[in-house]
Amino acid sequence: MVKRILVTGGAGFIGSALCLHLVKDLGHRVINVDKLTYAARRENLAELEGHKLYAFHQLDIADMPALVALMAAEQVDGIIHLAAESHVDRSIDGPFAFINTNIVGTYHLLEAARAHYVALAPEKKAGFRFHHVSTDEVFGDLPFDDSKFSEDTPYKPSSPYSASKASSDLLVRAWHHTFGLPVVVSNCSNNYGPRQFPEKLIPLMILTALAEKPLPVYGDGKNVRDWLYVGDHAQALAVVFLKGENGRSYNVGGEAERANIDVVKTICSLLDAKRPRANGESHHALITYVTDRLGHDRRYAIDFSRIKDELGWQPSASFEDGLAKTVDWYLAQ
Repeated sequence: MVKRILVTGGAGFIGSALCLHLVKDLGHRVINVDKLTYAARRENLAELEGHKLYAFHQLDIADMPALVALMAAEQVDGIIHLAAESHVDRSIDGPFAFINTNIVGTYHLLEAARAHYVALAPEKKAGFRFHHVSTDEVFGDLPFDDSKFSEDTPYKPSSPYSASKASSDLLVRAWHHTFGLPVVVSNCSNNYGPRQFPEKLIPLMILTALAEKPLPVYGDGKNVRDWLYVGDHAQALAVVFLKGENGRSYNVGGEAERANIDVVKTICSLLDAKRPRANGESHHALITYVTDRLGHDRRYAIDFSRIKDELGWQPSASFEDGLAKTVDWYLAQ
């Protein structure tokens, strides 16, 4: 059955990959709501413009009356909420935007969803779902051992960004417990792939290297992240939305732990092979170490056994293949 799904933040990096997957691969109708802030681009979804299963609305998730009206007009069967401020460095420099969007904005969206859900006919209520998309950063950080974040790991956010996402996760769970809103939550590891805004590590390093500028690596570069290819994440989000159990959370990981410095060195090696420097030197010579970020978490790692065992999802792209495809995409721009 075709679902009518409202996606918030659908013009962003992960959101656009999800919209493409829902429409082109699964045949669902997507109503994309995006404020079009600096990191969102309608061009990410150019191939869906004019598609009978796709509609775009430039809206702020804090505009509750407009959202309620849109949900009713489109008779939406569910919401996948990705709209968020998501860059840790920006949250350190200016926390207010993160509080305003990630916490207050999520509150307004939850209230709009609740109003829509209450008004649904009984037979439509059974299929309604609010899927909140979050991050592994809400769990804090891990030591350099074999430990991983599970869905039962206590929240211990370190940055204004992760604290705002932890707050929004808790709001979503409260709306389920108190008001009976059907919800699922997913917490993912670091995403990478085509169309990512170049403030994030991988596109920043690719584009900075191509510009023949120094590649800034925080601290000693040994902080570890688990990397998830965006196409795999889009598939996981659809699986959680369509098959997840109400009130449950699901961790989504790429099974690809890498130290930041190793990620940068791999990018340099790929660029050496695919786009050699004019001066004949390796891109590795551009690497430079800079003062570490405030409160920089040491390590993230995801245990995604729940989504694998219960919903049948696991990542398909290896980090090496995914990174090569990502570099190729940026070289083609």
